[in-house]
Amino acid sequence: MNRYCVIMAGGIGSRFWPLSKNNYPKQFLDILGTGKSFIRATFERFLPLVPASNFVVVTNAAYKQLVLEQLPELTDDQVLCEPMRRNTAPCIAYAVYHILSQCREASIAVTPADHLVTNEPEFHRIVGSGLDFVEQHRDALMTIGIKPSRPETGYGYIEVDHLQDGIVPVKSFKEKPDLATAKQFLADGRFFWNSGIFLWTTDAIMNAFQQYLPDLVRLFDQGKDKFGTTQEQAFINSQFEHCENISIDYGVMERSQSRYTVAADFGWSDIGTWGSLYTHASHDEAQNAVNGRAVLVDTANSVINIEPGYEAIVQGLDHCLVALRDHSLLVCRLDDEQQIKHWVEKLN
Repeated sequence: MNRYCVIMAGGIGSRFWPLSKNNYPKQFLDILGTGKSFIRATFERFLPLVPASNFVVVTNAAYKQLVLEQLPELTDDQVLCEPMRRNTAPCIAYAVYHILSQCREASIAVTPADHLVTNEPEFHRIVGSGLDFVEQHRDALMTIGIKPSRPETGYGYIEVDHLQDGIVPVKSFKEKPDLATAKQFLADGRFFWNSGIFLWTTDAIMNAFQQYLPDLVRLFDQGKDKFGTTQEQAFINSQFEHCENISIDYGVMERSQSRYTVAADFGWSDIGTWGSLYTHASHDEAQNAVNGRAVLVDTANSVINIEPGYEAIVQGLDHCLVALRDHSLLVCRLDDEQQIKHWVEKLN
């Protein structure tokens, strides 16, 4: 089978501090208490669509061993190591060049490592039909849209011209909106959340790179004969810092004239914040999401996450977050969680 899956697993997930830290980031954690880390769940989700031998994980060199421990089905050369973070366009280009060294005519699903999907049969149907589509329309670049259930300000949006079932052309991509705009998007009905899951063939994405990011192509072409060999990592280590720091959305998708989407509803969330974790967690009678040993007094609508081996007494909080992990403590209002990333930067 010429279908491949690229899992992007190089992020730090600093918005989930103190659970997610540089030495053990979010994608390797079982934050939802399902018994599987995010990256393990992502791998298993795509296994019915892609053979284990055709997975590629792009991550930081510091996390390579974690990937191999959590995905023992993979071989060493299926884990690609970025020497530094350069956003999603260089990450994906690296994976595509690696895949081209093995298969000249592949179709590829690209996915973040750390998302939640609750309806996997529907996920398999949507992604499977999307792969069929890009294999039949060789210039198509496809992204999976998610039918919005609320006026969400934390996601980018995909706009289509008109509503219809199935795969449709994309009219435009929209930045994360303010609340008023998000409400307009929801009422309009032609706007979907951008899941960050992409489908395309090697021909389609390489043509797009050549057209919209030619400097990136020139850089990787210098080592074209090194991909898939023992010289690949040395080439990447020496050249990756010269890649433009740009996302695939900005670099390619927003510029392309051959972009498509499908409105999906398979219980998706990027679980990018404590608030989104609260939404998907189970709650006690006072609507608290509790993980760990804790006694709650006059506390409601809060997230309490205490590391095993520790215990806590929490009194008098409403709509707050208390998290203890690795000798680090966070106490804040859930409404202010977007500031966590900036607060963490002050510690470093």
